[in-house]
Amino acid sequence: MIYANAYVVAMDDAGTEHADGWIEVADGRIAALGAGSPPEGERADLGGALVTPALVNAHHHLYQGLTRARAQEADLFSWLRMLYPLWARIDAEAEYAAARAGLAELALSGCGTVFDHHYVFPRGATGLVEAEVQAARELGVRIVAARGSMDLGASAGGLPPDELVEDPDALLADTEALAVLHEPEPGAWTQIAVAPCSPFSVSKRLMRGSAELARRLGLRLHTHLAETVEEEEYCRGIFGCRPVEYLEQVGWLADDVWCAHCVHLSADDAARLGAAGTGVAHCPTSNLRLGAGVAPVRALLDAGAPIGLGVDGPASNERSDLSLEARQALLVARGRGGPGALTPREALRLATRGGARVLGRDDIGSLEPGRCADLAIWRTDATGFAGADDPVAALVLAAPHRVDRLLVGGEEVVRDGMLVRADERVLTDELRTQARRFAA
Repeated sequence: MIYANAYVVAMDDAGTEHADGWIEVADGRIAALGAGSPPEGERADLGGALVTPALVNAHHHLYQGLTRARAQEADLFSWLRMLYPLWARIDAEAEYAAARAGLAELALSGCGTVFDHHYVFPRGATGLVEAEVQAARELGVRIVAARGSMDLGASAGGLPPDELVEDPDALLADTEALAVLHEPEPGAWTQIAVAPCSPFSVSKRLMRGSAELARRLGLRLHTHLAETVEEEEYCRGIFGCRPVEYLEQVGWLADDVWCAHCVHLSADDAARLGAAGTGVAHCPTSNLRLGAGVAPVRALLDAGAPIGLGVDGPASNERSDLSLEARQALLVARGRGGPGALTPREALRLATRGGARVLGRDDIGSLEPGRCADLAIWRTDATGFAGADDPVAALVLAAPHRVDRLLVGGEEVVRDGMLVRADERVLTDELRTQARRFAA
């Protein structure tokens, strides 16, 4: 199929854009793209739409859709203490409903690949990660599913309640068992990451054991880091160092690692992350919602650190919309560093190529021959584009947007702004039904 009559933004290294562009898709891959007259073949006229790579969400907690709009004025630690007892009720049925609705919401915002960090495993609950993998397969999006973990409960000086922490040896064995779902080859639909939750919920032993396991299995590593001032104080009090120094102590300052948030960094921290190739999932809306602050994205980019965007969970960012997150990234960067701190194209790159890079994937995130045919197609006759002579800037600055068409692996996931493989209202009703079980 040849998608023609479009403004194509490749997000390749050369910054290629074709104002009168076309893309040829064959066998789930991009066969060719260019400007002017397309090659012969079956053709879909896009009527001047804007085509970008499908967006890549580098940090999420799908289960948190069960507890939206709670703890409305809380900081991170208070928010967690209020929500942990509710999350302790989760099971595979609730996880599946939350994952289906959350993945659908992301797909409608143009997102084709989602990393989900699931770290709450109540005793006796099974099949949680498998439930979200099933949901992703049904909807037709790619997922990188984390087997998260917590082993440092309140009685041992950690933040989570003791009933939500696990035995390190048992959870590492479960993580290894889940690794059979991991597809290492290009074009993978399902991948697994190893993801201890945070410095205030995980022991040094588990951090080191997780790194050893992940590297033996060829999996990537993820954790939360440097999100709040309170976390920095915790690290100084417990470990005698700041969060990035702690990351180095446990063998995580490396290019197979990416961390969520990284709000409270020094200039030296940013330089060390960049030198090591350690990635960052920037979650601006969630950080604002919890009053955590604003990550130093410009300094991280200048240091060479890989940076993607994360929506974060629907309990700290009630709108799972990655197009909005690109706009938020631009605005908070400018609020911190002035109007030249981030351009619209740099913000879009964070949402596409940047997210692919932190996930360790070179098969998605840009439109180039041989890469996956993951395309987001945006109508430019919508009101947010009216009067704009730069459709790329309008996409970012006028966000949020509902994508008109989303292709993942060349297959339609969204068409005419509607889900192809599910009914949005049914998914919403199913989530509402499950959420009633999580009333405070």
